Amino acid sequence: MKDYIEERAINIANYIIECNATVRQTAKAFGVSKSTVHKDVTDRLMQINPALAKQARCVLDVNKSERHIRGGLATKEKYLHQHKVGI
Repeated sequence: MKDYIEERAINIANYIIECNATVRQTAKAFGVSKSTVHKDVTDRLMQINPALAKQARCVLDVNKSERHIRGGLATKEKYLHQHKVGI
């Protein structure tokens, strides 16, 4: 594996852990796709640093379990804002 890919995978995992970031936030911060973030954390990082991969996976699992709540709050905020503008 290329050195820059290994370094990116480690940096992505550290970012996810430190910022409690979602896959989408991480992809935007690093300028890569969500698929790349997933592949780096689940596949590549397990070969490089399994302990770090498990930590990042825990954060992503929590985010995944909460995503339906975040989506509902975003929709609620959207319609509240539209209602205020329409008055």
